[in-house]
Amino acid sequence: MSKDIFCEGALAGKSVLVTGGGGGLGLEISKALAAKGAKVHICGRRPAVLEVAAEAIGPCGPVPASHHVCDVRDADQVEAMMDAIWSEGALTGLVNNAAANFITPTKDLSPRGFRAITSTVMDGSFHATLAAGKRWIAGGQKGSVVSNLVTWVWTGSAYVVPSAMAKTALHAMTMSLAVEWGRYGIRLNATAPGPFPTEGAWEKLNPLPDVNSSATGSETIPLGRYGRMEELQNLIVFLLSDACEFLTGQTIAIDGGQHLAGPATFADLGRLTDEQWRAAREAIRRASDRDKAQRAGG
Repeated sequence: MSKDIFCEGALAGKSVLVTGGGGGLGLEISKALAAKGAKVHICGRRPAVLEVAAEAIGPCGPVPASHHVCDVRDADQVEAMMDAIWSEGALTGLVNNAAANFITPTKDLSPRGFRAITSTVMDGSFHATLAAGKRWIAGGQKGSVVSNLVTWVWTGSAYVVPSAMAKTALHAMTMSLAVEWGRYGIRLNATAPGPFPTEGAWEKLNPLPDVNSSATGSETIPLGRYGRMEELQNLIVFLLSDACEFLTGQTIAIDGGQHLAGPATFADLGRLTDEQWRAAREAIRRASDRDKAQRAGG
């Protein structure tokens, strides 16, 4: 099992916003940041989910978590959220984690489906990064941005084209702003996790229990297993800490060597029949309907 190598106060004095922090990877990342002493802010679109998440994060560390209802696709909402956060105290870090994705043949993708993914991943992450960055620059403060990407930024991937496009754009943003904002003491890095199964994402990327792709199967990982949550948590704590202030502009794969061993994409889903794709779409629709109902109920 992975070891916790960081002292409890590794992020003491830090204030970090995790977008999409109400569940999945975002919630687990938030718990780890809180445990190391950071003041954690989370945002998302579902008030009830955020309230539960903030209550779960709070006991993990010495500082209560704050939650903000915000659709990161809307730049005005992001600006209002940042104003509210700065009224409590300036952020020192941002984790761009909010995302959307599902598998589908691109020929069947609607414009609405394309925008649902790209607007959350690319637009939302840019809005949050710009809103934090310009406040850091105006205030003469250092800052650190970590974006959660995928290994497909180096290869592309069939059947998840909008996500591959949007995540690759964030890979470019990370490199570009690392240079442009380095003079201000603002660092930008990214992680590219391999398979770290979480319920919400897995239902839309692996909707058929009897069909695995290379991207979601542990048999394609040289280390022979899925990632453990604490391993990703450790990497993000490190990137947000003062232990690596000379590290910027990097996208770091944490995938057990999967993308180096061969295809780590959804390309092999080309073997699915039309009937299997219909079953996959129905499973994804059910998961999406459940998510929408939760948002409406919140």
